[in-house]
Amino acid sequence: MANPYLAADEREKLERVRVGVAGAGGLGSNVAMHLVRAGVKRLVLCDFDIVSESNLNRQFFFRDQLGMKKVEALRDNLLRIEPGLELRIDDRHLDVAGVRALYADCDILVEALDAAATKAVFYNAFLGDPRPVIGASGLAGFGRSNAIRLKKLGNLYLAGDGEAAVSQDLAPQSPRVGIAAAMEANTVLALALGREI
Repeated sequence: MANPYLAADEREKLERVRVGVAGAGGLGSNVAMHLVRAGVKRLVLCDFDIVSESNLNRQFFFRDQLGMKKVEALRDNLLRIEPGLELRIDDRHLDVAGVRALYADCDILVEALDAAATKAVFYNAFLGDPRPVIGASGLAGFGRSNAIRLKKLGNLYLAGDGEAAVSQDLAPQSPRVGIAAAMEANTVLALALGREI
């Protein structure tokens, strides 16, 4: 699928960039979907989980995919948008050595993980790495859309409000998760195209 709203050289840049997405849940599945719809064709996706009923309120999966590995279900959904994708999928838990190897040839890295410990593994793996890293923090609940911002800290771009963590009283909901995922994807596109962020 060629994005008709981009010039030929812009389409070529998006088709050439390789994006690593760590996590295929509410953030990662939607980031990947946005990137593919925009014209990105090379993705590396990793998530150990399976699609469950509780995911359907915010993740790019469907009822007939319940019980499937998330990376396999996401691959199928993305290929329905663009059959010519170059996708690599991995369904393991991440450790520092594994995450470095998995995303070694990626140009831009996206952190879309749930657990604080796994986020720490990801960020520790890429400390000092010159490549851009896009992450998210603080996106649970409803409302306060304007509180979700993009912050730049060196080569790290962080989407979210930095406060609204998922908890018993504050569940992840599609609108705010979707805003953060779209911000992450938009940042990838801006970086790949050399546009202002």
